[in-house]
Amino acid sequence: MILGIESSCDDTSAAILSGTQILSNITHTQLIHESYGGVVPELASRAHIEYIVPVVERALASAKIRPDQLDGIAFTQGPGLMGSLVVGTSFAKGLALALNKPLLAVHHMKAHILSHFIEEEGMTAPSFPYLCLTVSGGHTQLVIVHDSLNMEIIGKTIDDAAGEAFDKSAKMLGLSYPGGPLIDQHGQAGNPHAFSFAQPNIADLDFSFSGLKTSILYFLKKETSNNPEFIAFNLNDLCASIQHNIVEILIKKLKKAQEITGINCIAISGGVSVNRYLRLKLREWETENTALSIHLAHPKYCTDNAAMIAIAGSFLFEAQRFSAQSISSDPKLVW
Repeated sequence: MILGIESSCDDTSAAILSGTQILSNITHTQLIHESYGGVVPELASRAHIEYIVPVVERALASAKIRPDQLDGIAFTQGPGLMGSLVVGTSFAKGLALALNKPLLAVHHMKAHILSHFIEEEGMTAPSFPYLCLTVSGGHTQLVIVHDSLNMEIIGKTIDDAAGEAFDKSAKMLGLSYPGGPLIDQHGQAGNPHAFSFAQPNIADLDFSFSGLKTSILYFLKKETSNNPEFIAFNLNDLCASIQHNIVEILIKKLKKAQEITGINCIAISGGVSVNRYLRLKLREWETENTALSIHLAHPKYCTDNAAMIAIAGSFLFEAQRFSAQSISSDPKLVW
């Protein structure tokens, strides 16, 4: 029985895991950042302090579990915002000490990758080894997952992450934060081939989205100078086209990685993996290549949540990889 605690950014989350089954998964999302167009670290850490106790209490109550019934306390050590991480780490350390329970320090990105192993009706877990594309607001990575504790990064972004490209593009269009889901929403009614933008030519398996963002920026400046209503009149097509370009970059690299590694079991994780166009393109690829087995995590476990921290913690628990009370948060935690 594992308690998972996630506080890497602007979501305060706690979950109770029994085996591979989630008994509760409570998340408080900080809406205050919407008016700033992005996460304000100081406000995020203060909100975590305010909500972490009631969120954990609600998770325990919802799962009908007493604190003394827990076998381990899992928490996000990093990467993330330092102030936010410190709140979750300090709480987890204090609770583990008070209950005399093992402490399980989880790498946030590895938790995204292992979210596929949460038991959920209609979902099947990938088999080792598998190739995982992890796409979020802060990271874009290609990873060979040899087993639950042995992962190898074979490609990563050299500048911006895919999620950031979505949010920054949405801001250029005048959409509110977070903009990724809004681009997905408007893009459903648009033509993905209406507009084209410059795509980067990056060697090997690494990603780059800064050039694409610049191309979008200059395109919009040019068109709105000729017609101030250009964005309003073409919003759906713009969203669909931007989405198509970002997804095309991701799929191209994923296909290249699959060809190089020869791994036919593929998974996708992270907040951006809920994007419907990305999921559609992955299913089309799977239909074209019947040798592939593509696993899409349940949408509720794709964005930051404590359930993924709990499942990652359970693998650490099984391996008896416990952390000492001297452990500290690390906003730039390496693999």
